[in-house]
Amino acid sequence: MRCMNLRKLSVAMGKRNFRKNKGNQKSFGNRNEGRQEYWTEQVRENEKWEKYYKTMNIIGDDEWDTFKKHCQENLPLTFRITGSRAHSKEINENFIENHVSKLQDAEFEGVKLMPKNLQYYPNKLGWQLDVSKAVIRKNEQFAKTQRFLVLETEVGNISRQEAVSMIPPLLMDIKPHHAVFDMCAAPGSKTAQLVEALHAEDEKKAPTGFVLANDSDYKRSHMLVHQVKRLNSPNFMVVNHDAQLFPKIKLNGASEFLKFDRILCDVPCSGDGTMRKNVNVWKDFTVGNALGLHSLQVNILNRGLQLLKKGGRLVYSTCSLSPVENEAVVAAALRKWGAQIKLVNCDDELPGLVRRKGLSTWKVLGKDMEEKEKGAEGIPETAFPPSETEAGEFHLENCIRVYPHLQNTGGFFITVFEKIDPEADKVAAKRGADEDEEESKKQKIDEKTEQKPKKERLPRDANEEPFIFLDPQHPELAKCWPFYGFSDDFARDCTLVRNATGEPLRTIYYVAPVIRDILTITEQKLKIVHGGIKLFVAQRSDTGSCPWRVQNESLHTIKPYLSDARSLKCNLKLLEKLFQEAFPKIEAIKEEGIDPEFSERLDAMSEGCVFLTVEREEGLEDLFLPLWKGRTNVNLMVNKKDTNELLYRVFGIETSAKDAGKEAAYQQKKEATV
Repeated sequence: MRCMNLRKLSVAMGKRNFRKNKGNQKSFGNRNEGRQEYWTEQVRENEKWEKYYKTMNIIGDDEWDTFKKHCQENLPLTFRITGSRAHSKEINENFIENHVSKLQDAEFEGVKLMPKNLQYYPNKLGWQLDVSKAVIRKNEQFAKTQRFLVLETEVGNISRQEAVSMIPPLLMDIKPHHAVFDMCAAPGSKTAQLVEALHAEDEKKAPTGFVLANDSDYKRSHMLVHQVKRLNSPNFMVVNHDAQLFPKIKLNGASEFLKFDRILCDVPCSGDGTMRKNVNVWKDFTVGNALGLHSLQVNILNRGLQLLKKGGRLVYSTCSLSPVENEAVVAAALRKWGAQIKLVNCDDELPGLVRRKGLSTWKVLGKDMEEKEKGAEGIPETAFPPSETEAGEFHLENCIRVYPHLQNTGGFFITVFEKIDPEADKVAAKRGADEDEEESKKQKIDEKTEQKPKKERLPRDANEEPFIFLDPQHPELAKCWPFYGFSDDFARDCTLVRNATGEPLRTIYYVAPVIRDILTITEQKLKIVHGGIKLFVAQRSDTGSCPWRVQNESLHTIKPYLSDARSLKCNLKLLEKLFQEAFPKIEAIKEEGIDPEFSERLDAMSEGCVFLTVEREEGLEDLFLPLWKGRTNVNLMVNKKDTNELLYRVFGIETSAKDAGKEAAYQQKKEATV
């Protein structure tokens, strides 16, 4: 969903104004949520809005009152459960057994508190609660569920996302080998879905494809990193470009430009379908919003279609209900591309989604709220509906319209394009080649005149240093490969540093081979914001033969390539102790006899990072965690949030947000004995 501030359009294409309070990584129980009770309630009425949509006649008279009533109500709280199949299944079953079932008869002011499944989300992993966050935070019946939701959201097992926002990525049919491009990615909830889809078969094999996320807003492109970083994907990159002029990419040695198997074109829009959560839409709605964005939307969609591989799928979406931003844009692309593209009929996809078909006729109103004809001043010709002949060819009925009153959601528009083999129509192919050449010339001109983005204050951990790859035989890497038992199959030429010296001083990163190919393009045109996951971080030099510690975010990636050299197992009883006690003495663990096999194998290992596997009962995923072995003690290297989540999920031990954590408790105890 993209909502555009037209007054800033000339300053930064793609900037959204109605998203300021939305945030990227949602949490349950934000301390600011309760403040709205002191605000003056925004009036949810707008004569222009009502006249416009009644004139469009997209909602029948018999439905209008229901439609409007839903538009005026607050949006339900929705989320989806993320992760691998085994992982998400465990979280979901835990939620159903310990929370959904116990809220079956609970009510608040006549509204049922029991969560319910989103009917169209696969594997019943999407959920909806029909009460506000304030009720969830304060209702005693919901206290345990509230804590569960907070824990799982903090560690990324639950993703807060509007229900309709989940639809576009689901219709992209992403496979692990696909090259995926998100043209207007920030704030990143859909981008996260794309990355998750790319990694959907990780239990069998790591993906060979990648997700390239772009946003035209310099600051938001950096903020985007935080939304997806929790997924720890080496197959993910963030770049910063105007989507209309996105540069062509040619890999070193390639004869053709890189094209994408899947593209998400979730363009900047007026956002009038978000009125249930963005109350400013009611006072700010004008017909001019849609008219002002139409040409930008057409340009971005056309650029996406140029970058799409034959046989590829592009999803165009907006959170607006205006035909000028939706069917008119789609029709303009169909008119331009002819037989090279078609709309996909998705009637059989996402069963359970209640939808309406796209429109083939509509009226165009000017800023004066009067109906206009083609040729009217200030209105793009492409904003008008197709001719009767075009309508028969375009099949705009294959577009998907989602209205708030159909399933208690926001408003949304989605269209799926498929690119046909250009050889199927030689005339269309020639036209497409000519357009590519013309666009290439235009791009060269734009690149020369394009101003560098204004530097804004970035997140604290934003890294703008270069990407410099290391020689696989670098002396520091040569200490790591044998120490951790990396197999020869591991892509050792994919490690890099991000500092001006080009030497591994503090952190060594890793990217998938396909991302390395992009980062090492000789004539690099991409403005790169992010790529890679942390692999090693420098440790004290007196910690044995390898002074580099493996980082948590890379564990999932490197696990298949590790030998048993630094691996050991432990039972659940010892794991519980390690979660609750920082730096327990190795000798004490041995004397307690908690896990003799663990103690024996640990004794045989040198100091440094160790990989701990905890086998669980059938049907539950095994845990793979990092453990640090010191001279006299050990410590489980799992942060406080992950520790609290695993204590609850594995052992049923409840924690409080006020708990300081085991390291803090250890430090207090240490200071008390001094």
